Amino acid sequence: MKRQKRKPWKVEKTGNVTVSIYRRVKAHKPTRAKYVSFEVSDYTAGYRRLRSFADSTEAIEEAKRIGRLLSTGEATAATMRNSEAASYGRAVELLRPLGTPLELAAAHYAEAFKILGRDRIVEAASDFIRRNPTERPPRTVKQVADELVELKRNRQASARYLEDLRTRLDTFAQRFAVNVDTITTADVQRWLDGMDAAPRTVRNFRNAANGLFKFAEARGYIAKGENPVTATEKITARNSEPISIYTPAELARLLDAAPEWFKPVIALQAFAGLRSAEVMRLDWRDVKLDRGHVEICAGKSKTATRRLVPITENLAAWLAPHARKSGKVFRHSRAYFHEVQRDVAAATEAKADAKNGIGAQKPVTWKHNALRHSFVSYRVADIADVPRVALESGNSPAMIFAHYRELVTPADAKTWFAVAPEAPANVVQMSKAEK
Repeated sequence: MKRQKRKPWKVEKTGNVTVSIYRRVKAHKPTRAKYVSFEVSDYTAGYRRLRSFADSTEAIEEAKRIGRLLSTGEATAATMRNSEAASYGRAVELLRPLGTPLELAAAHYAEAFKILGRDRIVEAASDFIRRNPTERPPRTVKQVADELVELKRNRQASARYLEDLRTRLDTFAQRFAVNVDTITTADVQRWLDGMDAAPRTVRNFRNAANGLFKFAEARGYIAKGENPVTATEKITARNSEPISIYTPAELARLLDAAPEWFKPVIALQAFAGLRSAEVMRLDWRDVKLDRGHVEICAGKSKTATRRLVPITENLAAWLAPHARKSGKVFRHSRAYFHEVQRDVAAATEAKADAKNGIGAQKPVTWKHNALRHSFVSYRVADIADVPRVALESGNSPAMIFAHYRELVTPADAKTWFAVAPEAPANVVQMSKAEK
């Protein structure tokens, strides 16, 4: 039969520790006389021992003492060997200046070990303090952007580069009006994903933001290795994207809708192939009507090489009424340049006028770099000389062969370079191009 477990006579509780006392009636062997014994369950040695007492009071006091030992850990300390006791003493001394109990320190160590998977607590602490210094100068994105642009200006970066950098960083700072060390990779990725722009434009904004955070990292505004742009998706701007161009009729509508002061800007892109940035840097001194060419200095060219672009007869007609001895052709900001372009495209919309026999026309869509692309395409078709067009446009012959050949016919080219504000003997009026 299974032996029934005896219930304790009394249980002494100290904290979370309970010590059982058993009451037993025993017989004295020689005399067979019976007497009462009180046995205390003692686990201080790591295993169970029963300590007997004839007096219940003594048994109760011993149970209380054992409970105190077990609850405070003194029982374990009492069984330590000399080397273990010495180690315990050193641990207590190391923690004394911190005021941290040994038991708490051991609990924290055990939890950290569980998280890290091995003993790398010191490495983890060093990395944490490197990423989270106690004194990091707070800086907003705008402040860091201003510092970066000023540094580049002091290092004599080109005006074009500074303007482009400032424009892109201002856009980023407006989107993130917060301290620079609070921005996460997810924040930047969402911003890039939400941009309604060509892949090349998105990539350029990503590069500018990356430069901003590298600058912040080097100056301690963010932790080392915490550049949020690094882990965002890289953007590939494919050179194989189709080239967009305008028809002569579309160009005529753009020129007709443009304010008078902006017509030379459109004409220089359409009939001389200037890039928008080159037009914004162009001075009237570089427009040499008497010599029949536009001079793009090396400092104003994207490729940092000087080139001369011939002024066609219709381009001269567009430029002559506005030409001056000096001064910027476009005297406003880069942002305003693109704003006017969009406004001009929107202004080409025409409503139907049945009385005058005019049908409704949707606005001409503004196409990125399409004026320059159109010039190269029509110029190749017009003169059939790719190396010459490459020199005039600042492109390589390989680029022109790959992207511009045979997009338009020679007849289309003649019409393109005949779009003019007036009708001299060898120039076609805009109204004819529109038909």
